[in-house]
Amino acid sequence: METVHVPLEGRAYDVRIGTGLIDRAGAEIAPLLNRPRVAVITDETVAGLHLDTLRAGLAAEGVEMVSLSLPAGEATKSWPQFTRAVEWLLEQKVERKDVVVAFGGGVIGDLVGFAAAVLRRGVRFVQIPTSLLAQVDSSVGGKTGINSPAGKNLVGAFHQPSLVLADIGVLGTLTPRDFLAGYGEVVKYGGLGDATFFEWLERNGPALAAGDVALRTEAVRHSVQMKADIVVRDETEQGDRALLNLGHTFGHALEAATGYSDRLLHGEGVAIGCALAFETSARLGLMSQESPSRFREHLAAMGMMKDMADIPGDLPDADGLIELMGQDKKVLDGKLRFILARAIGEAFVASDVDMSVVRGILQEALAER
Repeated sequence: METVHVPLEGRAYDVRIGTGLIDRAGAEIAPLLNRPRVAVITDETVAGLHLDTLRAGLAAEGVEMVSLSLPAGEATKSWPQFTRAVEWLLEQKVERKDVVVAFGGGVIGDLVGFAAAVLRRGVRFVQIPTSLLAQVDSSVGGKTGINSPAGKNLVGAFHQPSLVLADIGVLGTLTPRDFLAGYGEVVKYGGLGDATFFEWLERNGPALAAGDVALRTEAVRHSVQMKADIVVRDETEQGDRALLNLGHTFGHALEAATGYSDRLLHGEGVAIGCALAFETSARLGLMSQESPSRFREHLAAMGMMKDMADIPGDLPDADGLIELMGQDKKVLDGKLRFILARAIGEAFVASDVDMSVVRGILQEALAER
């Protein structure tokens, strides 16, 4: 088992990474408990696959579990299901010193973390992420929230978990598409701040996708360590943490344009968004023309969506996509901030981007559909 420590003062926690962690969840979580009982919120897909294993793992240490299963999918990250989760936690008489467990992918982690943040003005929670995307990104760092009709993740709170258990074994139950969507967040880390890691992924990505547990463990560990380092420097995204949004300005707009549906999964939007951010950087003369092509070639080698032409169904025109970008949380003083790069592995935050260049890139990408 690997452990990444997130040393936030007064809110420090460990991210444990390895196989069999759900089986030993009781041993991992029991030290946090004031009484041997946890409230688990999951989704129906994860419940069918893994809830009995978690229940047995907790029971082995004498920890009782009550659970709620919400519908699977991005549409669950909404007011109705959030309200349902909070009301259920109150019905279960969850106290301030109790622990809530988020057991699922990024949708469940974000929603349950937000519910824990507001329940009785804040209860502790444990993340047990079951998707690659959640293990490398959303379960770490304390960003919680839900989507609004106006845009993604616009309602939420910073609320750090007390523990994260990333069981590499459960990744074997993901569909190939879901695994590769999570890989979109993994490759983002190489793109934003570690060219050596990107090169490692170029060499090892196909074997990692094929199921190599040691490679999967290392990819998760490295991604989590990169995120933890950034979060410790900038917990509430006043500066460096914005770099973690590489690809997200474009990606969130594409997700909104596809109605947060399975036409485009979050990690797929991030991967395409990274390619578009690199394309923008190259057009602005910030990075070599070869870099966006190299990035797309790696996505293609992994069998992933690599540009807007791969997204099924209709999309808005360039101006419609730019309008969707305007709802992004990275808007500051009315200006849209982009994460651009000087090279693969050298990202930075830019606020004075020539929108005519962005519009041109989007128009070209749409024309190729």
